[in-house]
Amino acid sequence: MTKLDDDTITTIAKEYKLLNADIYFQSDADCDDLIDSIEGNRRYVPCLYVLNKIDDISLEELEILDRIPHYVPISGFLEWGIDDLLETMWDYLDLFRIYTKPKGEIPDYDHPVIIRKSRSTVADLCNKLHRTLLADYKHALVWGSSVKFNPQKVGKDHQLFDEDVIQIIKKN
Repeated sequence: MTKLDDDTITTIAKEYKLLNADIYFQSDADCDDLIDSIEGNRRYVPCLYVLNKIDDISLEELEILDRIPHYVPISGFLEWGIDDLLETMWDYLDLFRIYTKPKGEIPDYDHPVIIRKSRSTVADLCNKLHRTLLADYKHALVWGSSVKFNPQKVGKDHQLFDEDVIQIIKKN
């Protein structure tokens, strides 16, 4: 521990009336981390700093700004860095784009289904599309990086990846 000492931990624990407790740290935490874990009502969301007007600064100033964590430099006027901003937003929010394909048609690349990486199984996608779809589920055909060959027949526990294409086959 480099940010907290034993006296500080004891003082914080006494403030919250934790007089007889064993406190274990899995990483180097500070006072705010300890208070947040004791209270348990804090929730942090990902933050991304978007720095506009980089066309007005010099290369040396941009190198200084490069030390800032979680930032994306853009120029709204010259439209520099917009693609980097979009890609970074997708990464920070942990989102996947899944494209659906009706039978006998081409995939709908204009309107993807957006799901979280933590909930990206075929069953999760079926529940997001319609609550009764999983009851009629037979199997699915998937094209993309989550399968070994295209198309591949998968079950409802298959983990989908970003920009996969799926065709859901229902029972007769």
